[in-house]
Amino acid sequence: MSQERIHVNPLHRRAGSGLFVDKHRIPDRGMDPLTAYHVVSDETMLDGNARLNLATFVTTWMDEEAQRLYAEAVDKNMIDKDEYPQTAAIETYCQRMIAELWHAPDAAAAPATSTIGSSEACMLAGIALKRRWQEKRRAAGQDASRPNLVMSSAVQVCWEKFCNYFEVEARYVPVSAEHPALDGALLEQYVDENTIGVVAILGVTYTGAYEPVAEIAAVLDAIAAEHGHDVPIHVDAASGGMVAPFLDPDLEWDFRVARVASVNTSGHKYGLVYPGLGWVVWRDAEALPESMVFRVSYLGGDMPTLALNFSRPGAQVLLQFYLFLRLGRDGYAEVQGTSRAVARYLADGIGGMEPFALISDGSTIPVFAWRLVDGHTANWTLYDLSDRLRMRGWLVPAYPLPDDMAEITVQRIVIRNGVTMDLAEALLATIREEVAYLDALTSPLPDRTASPAFRH
Repeated sequence: MSQERIHVNPLHRRAGSGLFVDKHRIPDRGMDPLTAYHVVSDETMLDGNARLNLATFVTTWMDEEAQRLYAEAVDKNMIDKDEYPQTAAIETYCQRMIAELWHAPDAAAAPATSTIGSSEACMLAGIALKRRWQEKRRAAGQDASRPNLVMSSAVQVCWEKFCNYFEVEARYVPVSAEHPALDGALLEQYVDENTIGVVAILGVTYTGAYEPVAEIAAVLDAIAAEHGHDVPIHVDAASGGMVAPFLDPDLEWDFRVARVASVNTSGHKYGLVYPGLGWVVWRDAEALPESMVFRVSYLGGDMPTLALNFSRPGAQVLLQFYLFLRLGRDGYAEVQGTSRAVARYLADGIGGMEPFALISDGSTIPVFAWRLVDGHTANWTLYDLSDRLRMRGWLVPAYPLPDDMAEITVQRIVIRNGVTMDLAEALLATIREEVAYLDALTSPLPDRTASPAFRH
C-alpha cells in the first residue's frame, strides 16, 4: 500500500488535507500550498548531494545574484521574441560572443542559436550537414538517399540518436589502445561520397580527451585531394568549448580550422549555467541551409526560428550573459583552471595508488579516468569500489570503454566548479580507506555489481 501512496507528515497537514497522497492519480481535491510544498520537498530528501556527484558534467551551483536573476526570469519564453525582445537581444549578444570566442570569420554574421542542451545542438548541426550534402548531390544529379556520418565509437549517445532519428548511417571508427580517440588514422576506410560529415569531439565523455581537430582536417584534405570527397567537420565541444578557449588558447580546434562547419557546446556544463542550455554556431550562412529556418507570425511578429523545440526557458540565456559579464575571460580562465588543477591533483593521487593505472590525467577538460592494474586482484572490481564510494556519499561511476575496448572497465571523475581541494583531499582519503577494505578481502564479494553506473 505504501508504494501506491505518500504519507503526509502530521506536522505539515492542514485542515482539509488527507492522510495520504496517491502517487499515480491526480487528486479530486487540491490541498494547502504549504502542505503540497512539504510533500514534494520530503519526497526529494533521498536525492544525492550534488557537490559530491562526480559523475555529471552539469552545473549544480550558481551564486546568489544568479539565483535572483533566475527567479526574476523564470517565466520568460525564449521563443516569444515579440513579448521578450530584450531577452532575444541578449541571446544574440551571447551568440556573437561565442562565435567570436571560437574565431568565426565574421562573428556578427555567423548563424547561431541557443538550444535546450548540446543534444539538440548536435541534432541541428547534423541536420545541417545532411541537408547541405543532399542539396549538393541533387544539384549534381546524383543519388542522395544514403547519407552516412563518420565518428569515433566513443561519441556521446546523442549522435547515435541523431543517426537513428534522421536516417543517417552511423560509421563508427573504433578506438583502441593505439588510437584511443579519433585521430584521422583510419578515416580513409570510412569516408566516401555519401559522407555528410565527420564529428570530432573536444572532450570525450569517457576520458575527457580532445580529439585533434586540425589533424583530422589534414587527413580529410588528403582524402579530398585524392578522391574528391569534400567532407566538413562538426566539432562536438559540449564540454571543451568552454574550457579550451580559456586554458588552451593556442590549440586550433574551432573555426580557425577551415574544414570546421559548425561547433556546439553546453552552456550548462563548463559554461557554468544551470540546466538546460546549449549553443550551436555555424561558420557562415553557407554552412546552414536556409530550409532549416522557419518563420512564424502568430506570436505577434515575423520571427525566424531555428530549433527543434518551440517554447523553452529564456532564463538560462540570461544567466549565460550574466556569467560572461560577471567572469569575463580572466574569470573563466581562473574558474576552469582551478577545476583543472583539482582534477590533476586527484589524478596524481589516484594514479599513485598501487591498484590503479590512469587512462587520462585531467590535462584537457577537468576529467580523468583510471582502470585496475591487470592482476592486482580477483576479489573486487571498480564496480565494487564505486558501490563503496556511493555508500560514503560520493558518486564516482564505473563503466566499460566503447565496444572495441569494452573489456576494459574504468572509473571516471568529473571536476566542476565547487569541487575544492579540500573535497579532493577528503575523496582521496575515502578512496584509500575503501581500497584498503577491498584489498583485505580473502574472497570475492558475494554479490558482484554487474551494471555500469550513469556516466554523463
